[in-house]
Amino acid sequence: MKYSDKPITHFFFPKDWNQEKTPESIVAETDTEAQTPVVERIRDGLYFREFAALRNLLDIPEEALGIYLGMSNATLHRRKKTRQFSQAESERLVRFTRLFGIAYGVFGDEAATREWLKTENPGTAGESPLSYADTEFGAREVENLLGRIDHGIF
Repeated sequence: MKYSDKPITHFFFPKDWNQEKTPESIVAETDTEAQTPVVERIRDGLYFREFAALRNLLDIPEEALGIYLGMSNATLHRRKKTRQFSQAESERLVRFTRLFGIAYGVFGDEAATREWLKTENPGTAGESPLSYADTEFGAREVENLLGRIDHGIF
């Protein structure tokens, strides 16, 4: 099943996410599109629109997001032309989108979420949580840190 060029980004936000505040590039999917499992979409390779949606959420330049995703500028440029990412790149896109959604659930505010993700933190070895999450294990550590913050355990 083809899922068109619709982003899956909104699947990773809390149920109370205010979709009116959602960046223009993130649109709700139809019921038919939503039936395509996320895993299948990742395996097929996400469209560039997912990258643009995440970049808008994080409010960072394309090149900076490319670095977090482990992509050179040349690779990013190629993906922009082909409009689709590889499976591994798609997994990394979802990783950072998922972290934004979890952090938003903890902080409840887009600006606070962005600030926390971009600011150096002792809980992430002095790196920003975005930088620390460049590996799956690092991302899990950031998720654990967010869980501790949410439960008041420092």
